[in-house]
Amino acid sequence: MHSRICFTLQVRPELLAEYKERHQAVWPEMLAALRQTGWHNYSLFLRDDGLLVGYLETPDFEKALAGMAARDVNSRWQEEMRKYFAGGATRKADEQMAPLEEVFHLD
Repeated sequence: MHSRICFTLQVRPELLAEYKERHQAVWPEMLAALRQTGWHNYSLFLRDDGLLVGYLETPDFEKALAGMAARDVNSRWQEEMRKYFAGGATRKADEQMAPLEEVFHLD
């Protein structure tokens, strides 16, 4: 059984266009690593003020995060993406992911 995970991050508004452009060409090895470490049905949604909402399904979110943290491709991707996020000077985006509490689900 998969858990549904939703999280928010803040993209720097002045870098929205560049952030979206970067996600039009996510590295194939990054996509493969996400799949191999349990990230399923993963989507990102971006509001024009920089609010980023992420959604994924995974058997174990902590294990999925740890699996990615152990991958060199993730380290390289996170370092390149750091500049896009508020707080990126101190913490990478994947270190800022905190799941929101699910309060309703229509199944």
